[in-house]
Amino acid sequence: MRMKRDRLATISALSLPIIGGMVSQNVLNLVDTWMVSELGKESLAAVGQGSYLNFASIAFITGISVGVQAMASRRKGEGLDDETAVPLNGGLLLVLCIAIPMSIVLFLAAPYIFPVLSNDSAVITIGTEYYRMRLLAMVAVGANFAFRGYWNGVSMSRLYLRTLLIMHVCNVGISYVLIFGKLGLPALGATGAGLGTTIATFIGTGTYFILGRGYARNAGFLRAIPSWATIKSMFRLSIPNGLQQTAFAFGFTVLFRIISSVGTTEAAAATVLVNIMLVAILPGLGLGLASASLVGQALGRGDVEDAARWGWDVVRVASMIVALIGMVMFFGAEPILGIFLDTQPEVLEVAVAPLRLVGATVVLDAIGMVLLNSIMGAGATLLAATVSTAFQWFLFLPAAYLVGPVLGFGLIGIWGAQVGYRLLQAVVMAILWRSRRWAHVKV
Repeated sequence: MRMKRDRLATISALSLPIIGGMVSQNVLNLVDTWMVSELGKESLAAVGQGSYLNFASIAFITGISVGVQAMASRRKGEGLDDETAVPLNGGLLLVLCIAIPMSIVLFLAAPYIFPVLSNDSAVITIGTEYYRMRLLAMVAVGANFAFRGYWNGVSMSRLYLRTLLIMHVCNVGISYVLIFGKLGLPALGATGAGLGTTIATFIGTGTYFILGRGYARNAGFLRAIPSWATIKSMFRLSIPNGLQQTAFAFGFTVLFRIISSVGTTEAAAATVLVNIMLVAILPGLGLGLASASLVGQALGRGDVEDAARWGWDVVRVASMIVALIGMVMFFGAEPILGIFLDTQPEVLEVAVAPLRLVGATVVLDAIGMVLLNSIMGAGATLLAATVSTAFQWFLFLPAAYLVGPVLGFGLIGIWGAQVGYRLLQAVVMAILWRSRRWAHVKV
């Protein structure tokens, strides 16, 4: 019993700051959604589609954080404390080399990309400018994710939380001023929401560098040049996750295209639903990142049994927490949606049933996320990425298109297809974790 309490305390100490940071991030997204909803359903749909197009655009860069976290946690487990920040240096270098040219190309191509997502001319016009504003922060986003991987990998997730809180407070204030034209500035609408987020993201990057000099200097931060072997390991670990994140993000973009073909009302409802759903699953995702660090550190000590136990222990904690959140969503669907859609009753009516379905099944997401991140924390990023991508693209998206636009079941049919996909993915991840194919990957 004592050991169980000790393990729960370890999980809590590492995961609570991660969860707090992620909850703050998605609460901020909900605040942005609430502010933009005041501009009308076209702006709401445009920001939703623009957000997921931006997510797809930056997904490969964010995948670098997995390589940083896996390598930093393994070095910590090996007792090489003075080398834990070397992977961070390598990750930041990769971000600079990839993000700058990529953001320039996508910024110029934005007017040609966004019309693929929507047939509504107002949504296209608003969404293109919002998307361009978000692209300006690609370098900062990549750097922030690299820092996140490092802080989580060395069990200093409280610094991640501290930075996110600073960044999000700035985002709310700056976005409010720019969206509605306060303090003598012109009202920029949805474009202001995108620009405010970009400015706040760079503030977060600056904060991370200050904290890095204070807490990671002795670990080699900005002092040790990563070796070619480190860079190769970073590529080997990060590229599968980056490609998986890109495929996942583009899958979300395709999903919104499918939903928008059903109707603009459904697209607006989906924007709110996804933001609420992301808040609900954040404990599962945050605990998954904590599990990745604990698994990596155990493998660094050469203790495969302990690594396997961490995965299952974190699954149990995540299931209990997310199940409670799911109950709130199921029984409180209308009041929750009313916060964002009280002025848009037709959108609210469409969103109620899908939100209840999410509440009833969100625990499945938690199980799948914890085990997916645990496998990645062990360094088996290719295995996890292959399974996750295959389920999304070859199962869920075809099913969503079939039951939504083709068979006419609308948004509730699409959300039902998503539940089935998440259930199967959770089962497969559990089988893979039990098989221990991940246990002997070299990092």
